[in-house]
Amino acid sequence: MEEFAALLDRLVLTPSRNGKLTLLSDYFRDTPDPDRGLALAAITGDLNIANVKPAMLRTLIAERMDEQLFAYSYDYVGDLAETISLVWSADEPLRSNSVPTLGDVVTALERASRSDAVRMVEKWLDQLDASARYALLKLVTGGMRIGVSARLAKQALAQFGQVDVTEIEELWHGLTPPYQPLFAWLEKSAEKPESLSAAPFRPVMLSTPLEEPDYSRINAGEYVAEWKWDGIRVQLTSERGQRRIYSRTGDDISHAFPDIADYMTFEGTLDGELLVARSGDNEMEIGAFGDLQQRLNRKTVSAKQLESHPAFVRLYDLLVDGGDDIRTLPFAERRTRLEAFAKQLEPTRFDLSPLIAYDHFDDLVELRKTPPHPIIEGLMLKQRSSTYVPGRPKGPWFKWKRDPFIIDAVLVYAQRGHGKRSSYYSDYTFAVWTGPETEPHLVPVGKAYFGFTDEELKQLDAFVRNNTTERFGPVRSVRAEPQHGLVLEVAFEGLNRSKRHKSGVAMRFPRISRLRWDKPPIEADRLETLEAMLRDDQPLV
Repeated sequence: MEEFAALLDRLVLTPSRNGKLTLLSDYFRDTPDPDRGLALAAITGDLNIANVKPAMLRTLIAERMDEQLFAYSYDYVGDLAETISLVWSADEPLRSNSVPTLGDVVTALERASRSDAVRMVEKWLDQLDASARYALLKLVTGGMRIGVSARLAKQALAQFGQVDVTEIEELWHGLTPPYQPLFAWLEKSAEKPESLSAAPFRPVMLSTPLEEPDYSRINAGEYVAEWKWDGIRVQLTSERGQRRIYSRTGDDISHAFPDIADYMTFEGTLDGELLVARSGDNEMEIGAFGDLQQRLNRKTVSAKQLESHPAFVRLYDLLVDGGDDIRTLPFAERRTRLEAFAKQLEPTRFDLSPLIAYDHFDDLVELRKTPPHPIIEGLMLKQRSSTYVPGRPKGPWFKWKRDPFIIDAVLVYAQRGHGKRSSYYSDYTFAVWTGPETEPHLVPVGKAYFGFTDEELKQLDAFVRNNTTERFGPVRSVRAEPQHGLVLEVAFEGLNRSKRHKSGVAMRFPRISRLRWDKPPIEADRLETLEAMLRDDQPLV
């Protein structure tokens, strides 16, 4: 546990991506099996310790500490595992020879009942120092929050073994913790593992933003244009009797979309955009991203959700046609084969992303300004000769998103962050004015937690602490009056009507673009400004 705890500490305190890669690669080299594989599984979210729950940990700490004092401590720290690790008072002194390894902990918990597991955790908390207690609690609750994605962990494996990360991604879903055959291959002491996964994930090809120096490259003879839809990118693979729906990062999300998987009767691999429909007045229409969120990140989906938010996939590309891997063919040829392939599919669940006719680049400029549907984010531009290459190569594919909307809003609530931000109020709810101009009041319209620098975070945190009017656990209400408060310039990608929000609107990807210390709150925007941005055909979420 001590080595794992040291790794987590260093990862949290290392801001750079390359620094994190080096830390992980060194850990994989220096740590024996099975600990390194179990640590990897914990970081990627593939280690599930089901018999220890946060509520059980709260019960444990209540036996050792006054509940109100713990509540105050938790409010200050903002993270359950970190708070318990800091305030835990051991019943016995620390003995170095009693410290368990990561493998000891996982093996014991996998075999234990719930009642035994919680007492095991209690015993280990007595034996470990604060750093290792934190690592243990993060391990059993599954919420690492250390700034390392599953993709970054796989890239660290690739760096450790000096192989291409795509080789690891294509193997990943056929592997299980603690990944000993994988590590043996990476250390050159064994052959590459056979992919045991039917319907494997194939790393996706991504686009780069289109910027002004590249405008001259775009012409109808070399690039095709498609709409960029506001859903989530997915890969559909049906092979050897297995059907899997993957996110762009390789997460298997099939369980959340049985209404798609049931119709994957083909043999091959498709690339597309997952969207949901919703019932309109006369027909089914494409739902906003908020509708799609009703289906995401769920272990199961109810019959009611399947009926109210049916899913479908707008197809972009064909990677495997039957048993034929066609990723090395030019996009134009893959598109021709995709059009033929799509004819065998259920039309209510799969349709083709239409190609957009244009003659000159100026035509695309106008199309980008006025897309035909509110769920369109912009344009995709794909080189006709491009092969399907994993990663984000510069040039073959461009995305040209619409310019963000910008409003001025007033900070009204702040909440503590997580991980390295747990000591700061870093999640901000903002509002605009509504009501009569003689008696205006603020109505919340969104929440953002990025877009500002570390120095601005300190300024925001200080403002929140110095202008708190009420406390609600980890949330503070911030003073916001016509002549006293903080105006935030907020950028966002889109706007939808919403019956779930008091304001009647829901923002897509809001972020703080500037702090307007110079502007009195009364000069922030009104709700009417946002309502004017809504189109008449905007869906309700």
